[in-house]
Amino acid sequence: MENVVAIVGRPNVGKSTFFNRLVGERKAIMDNESGVTRDRHYGKSEWLGREFTVIDTGGYVVGSEDIFESEIRKQVKLAMDEATVILFMVDIADGLNDLDKEFANYVRRTKKPTYIIANKADTPDKTHYIADFYALGIGGDEIFPISSQTGSGTGDLLDQVISHFKDEPTIEDEKESAPKIPRIAIVGRPNVGKSSMLNVLLGTERSIVTDIAGTTRDAIDTRYKAFGLDIILTDTAGIRKKSVEKDDIEFYSSMRSINAIEKSDICICMLDAERGLESQDMSIIGLAVKYKKATIIAVNKWDLIDDKDSKTTKEWEDFIKKKLSPNDFLPVIFTSVVNKQRIHKVLEKAVEIFHNKTKKIPTSVLNERMQEAIAQYPPPAVSGRFVKIKYITQLPIRNPTFAFFCSNPRYVNEPYKRYLENKMREYFGYEGINITLVFRQK
Repeated sequence: MENVVAIVGRPNVGKSTFFNRLVGERKAIMDNESGVTRDRHYGKSEWLGREFTVIDTGGYVVGSEDIFESEIRKQVKLAMDEATVILFMVDIADGLNDLDKEFANYVRRTKKPTYIIANKADTPDKTHYIADFYALGIGGDEIFPISSQTGSGTGDLLDQVISHFKDEPTIEDEKESAPKIPRIAIVGRPNVGKSSMLNVLLGTERSIVTDIAGTTRDAIDTRYKAFGLDIILTDTAGIRKKSVEKDDIEFYSSMRSINAIEKSDICICMLDAERGLESQDMSIIGLAVKYKKATIIAVNKWDLIDDKDSKTTKEWEDFIKKKLSPNDFLPVIFTSVVNKQRIHKVLEKAVEIFHNKTKKIPTSVLNERMQEAIAQYPPPAVSGRFVKIKYITQLPIRNPTFAFFCSNPRYVNEPYKRYLENKMREYFGYEGINITLVFRQK
């Protein structure tokens, strides 16, 4: 079991800033508005060669009727259940707060190694104000004054944290041994069911779900095992049109989602069946294809479509593919998260696509099949110039890329390239995968 460190505390004490410092990048959204972080947010960190997972959590508030606050409390409790070590963050500038006292009553019941970290100790004189926090009765005799902004005090804290870790190989021992883990990003407009899909797959409430658009704000990674493969599933914030982003937090949420697409291997683009395929959906799908990500379209809320018959799914699929042309090679699956219909079929298709995307086709097989297709329909002459394709090979590039060595390569026109792409998908299972064909002089 991996080592996990959870950062908890009331709102606006600097948890996300400290999380970003530990993971070495600005993964968590930060803002002066309290309640910005809602879900559990995961990242990787290391200290003295020991790697561990860090969880950033939302601010814990007791007695609030806000739907998000009650869900945040649930997420905080789940994070603490996962944790090896708990870091209870307080604000040295504000002093001991009633919310700190309320939360401490819950933290004391966890029976896990817990340290109080007094944040915003930016100058040495502020460290004298930590005495009040001993009243919380957590962490024994040691409270760690730190500064999330400058990093001061972090080293002493982490020395204590890693003392609770189980003996495991160091990063140096594992660098070359870990296989490639596919990253699957669930993307789409707000409120199409992305977080609900993740929760159904995991069988737990990994992400907060409400009927309010924009509930998820960060891109949230979760390790998952399915079909014999370790996977990283990323739940993302809904991507809105720029014209309707209401504030800085929405803007950065959209940017995190776009970044998740860039880092992913496969994108599950979710649509709302009640609203159909809208321009923003097409923009999101186009973005995934532009970044050469293997892509699946999941039409969610299919249970809400009335008057369905045996032809309805085929009609919808044909309509979607026609609208997306020339990106009509993407598989379309009709789902209902509420009824748990075809959710695992989406993941099964994603795993299949990952295997197809990463496979290497033997040159002999590639030439045998494609030369057969070329013989059936040779390249047309352009301006009296004939093209003869003599040899095909797969290039050692991350995304499937194939070199066609031929005479007069610049005269291979776009319709013929499209024909070859379609044949590649038909013969070698490249459904949903953006392949690249390059033509070189033989």
